[in-house]
Amino acid sequence: MSIASSSMLVELNISVWTANKVDKTVTRQVTNDNSATTDAGQFRKNLTAGSSLRKELADYAASCRLRHNQLTMAWSDRGPRLLPTSLFFDYKSEMNGRQTYFEDKQEQFFRDYPRLLADAPKHLGALYDPEDYPSVEEVRSKFGFRLVFTPVPESGDFRLDLPKQELEDMRRQYDAAFDSRLADAMREPWDKLHKTISAMTKKLTDVEAAPDGAVTRWHDTFIGNAAEMCKMLTHLNLTKDPSLEQARRDLEKAIAGVDIDDVKEDSGVRTDLKDKLNGILKSYEW
Repeated sequence: MSIASSSMLVELNISVWTANKVDKTVTRQVTNDNSATTDAGQFRKNLTAGSSLRKELADYAASCRLRHNQLTMAWSDRGPRLLPTSLFFDYKSEMNGRQTYFEDKQEQFFRDYPRLLADAPKHLGALYDPEDYPSVEEVRSKFGFRLVFTPVPESGDFRLDLPKQELEDMRRQYDAAFDSRLADAMREPWDKLHKTISAMTKKLTDVEAAPDGAVTRWHDTFIGNAAEMCKMLTHLNLTKDPSLEQARRDLEKAIAGVDIDDVKEDSGVRTDLKDKLNGILKSYEW
């Protein structure tokens, strides 16, 4: 199965109005000099920050980008990323839900924004300048949530009216660039797996060996995230790399039957799991 038939390119673009905050010291001085209300500085900060909803949207956009990166692999320096076709329906369903949530919150923000604009003159006094504050239409244009899916191009897609030799040279150059991008993309699953295992071994340092006063907090995600990684790698291993598949199976075997309560309470369980994970790290050329 070719990469072009087992994957596609997906580009996620999320934009949020990036408002500015005002320097507090300068704001206090200018407020006093212009007979603005004492809460003008905070009001202007709230307005330019677009209220707490704007921050919520910005934080949510960041979480969407993170999830997008977790489900895909890098393909170009910027823009589209490689998405396995086996993940398409799960990815599309999750991103559709995220887009709906984002747009609902966005509309809530747009409904709130005119009130903030209307309150500006009475709070800012002589500081008020309508040119400082974009209209609802302008602000609306600064928000967006867009997904674009495209096929992975192959060198055979060239249909140019060029001499045969030049066309062959272009195809060879494209194939070389394609192979390089694919190699870079397939480094990402290895890196994700290595990061997961390394983080686990670091946390499994036994209580007696931990720094003075250090308290290790254990959550179900300690095992759950590793299990999710094993599941994800069955999709991300587009080239069917046998070493990557074996490393995935090794982690799956290491965490099989491990209970988080036993990890919390039993140093023997922690030591055994840590040894198994260290064995995986030593078995492969990361």
